[in-house]
Amino acid sequence: MANPWVALEAGADCTERAAAVRRAHEVFTSAGAVGRPVRSVVAESWRRSARARVSPDVTAAVELRDGDLDLHREAHPLARVMPLFRELMGTFAVDGEHLLAVCDAEGRLLWVEGHASARRRAGRMNFVPGARWAESAVGTNAPGTAVAVDRPVQVFAAEHFSRGVQTWTCAAAPVHDPRTGRLLGAVDITGGDRLAHPHSLAFVQAVARAAESQLALLAPEPGGPPALELRALGRDEALLVHGGRKVRLSRRHSEIAVLLSCHPQGLTGDELLLALYEDEAVTPVTLRAEMSRLRRTVGKDVLGSRPYRWTVPVEADFETVLRRLGSGAPASAMGCYDGPLLPGSAAPAVARLRARIQGQLRAALLAGRDPELLGAWTGSPWGADDLEAWTALAAALPPASARTAVVVARLRELDAGLRAPGDEHADSATWLQPRCQ
Repeated sequence: MANPWVALEAGADCTERAAAVRRAHEVFTSAGAVGRPVRSVVAESWRRSARARVSPDVTAAVELRDGDLDLHREAHPLARVMPLFRELMGTFAVDGEHLLAVCDAEGRLLWVEGHASARRRAGRMNFVPGARWAESAVGTNAPGTAVAVDRPVQVFAAEHFSRGVQTWTCAAAPVHDPRTGRLLGAVDITGGDRLAHPHSLAFVQAVARAAESQLALLAPEPGGPPALELRALGRDEALLVHGGRKVRLSRRHSEIAVLLSCHPQGLTGDELLLALYEDEAVTPVTLRAEMSRLRRTVGKDVLGSRPYRWTVPVEADFETVLRRLGSGAPASAMGCYDGPLLPGSAAPAVARLRARIQGQLRAALLAGRDPELLGAWTGSPWGADDLEAWTALAAALPPASARTAVVVARLRELDAGLRAPGDEHADSATWLQPRCQ
């Protein structure tokens, strides 16, 4: 199949494929084995669902109701392109007895609209506004999987992990903030077998791109100041972008910028001193001088005092990684992780935050055991010597993988480096053989 994200190639027999996938689903949920004709993207999603302890008989939970849902929808950036979604997809959904759905980056449905009878049927499985359809909550489904892997995806019949959803077919595509690249959510079309066609995925993907173009054209919210963009991952000197102007900050100013972005309510001088300096002898005068220089660099209109704080919204790359991890999307988090936060910084609070981000991401990759993500981690400068990650990669590789020999060789190198002096002739890496062969 040319596009692995498409459920069925044009002309395929829907009934035959649905029956074959249903049998494969039963084998997987009973024995944990998955094979043909299950697509690799679906097999990986099933495995993530199983690792998240999702039951195949699960029903989505409704997390937002009434006023809480209204407030969340009002504040969400995708509210601004709902008229566009309705214009491009509304008639198609009603005429085809389909549903138009939009979810946030955590997989919570914000809007579900379309054909009345389809809405009633969907309501019986809680495919309703406010329900959480994240992959980690209900298993494989188009909107939840689209935000989990940050890719357009089509899910057909028994490819859904939850048995109660297997009469449906859906296609969804993620939508991003065109300025920052931040994942905002996904747009989805859900219906019957008639959607099991490559055109439905291409359609929803085109709608998502149109929404991103519309967001780029829309003016900022009335009265809302332009946000700061802070890029501090994988660099010792952070880059600050404001109003089209790029400023490379000094190391100390980079640390201050990061800490203030973590505390939108602001920090007092004493709090900032403790967060920045290991040496308790550093005086408030030193900090005030640094803040004065930073204000001249970035502009006094965006940096407040008493307490010290950013006076405009901040989009920080490391916070994007944490949000995506929090929504159960390690692949998406890994995609925007450019390296450790300010790796040369010794500021106590920055060092703690750096360890927290890297630790959470690493833990998610080890738990997920996705060979592609583990390969990306071990192939990076910060993961090249990670023995546990290399071991997890060896265990996650499929049998007879061409990469096995390289992974085993690297494991032996790392293992040899950990041996005590005098153990040069001991083959302490023999335990790798049953895992990797």
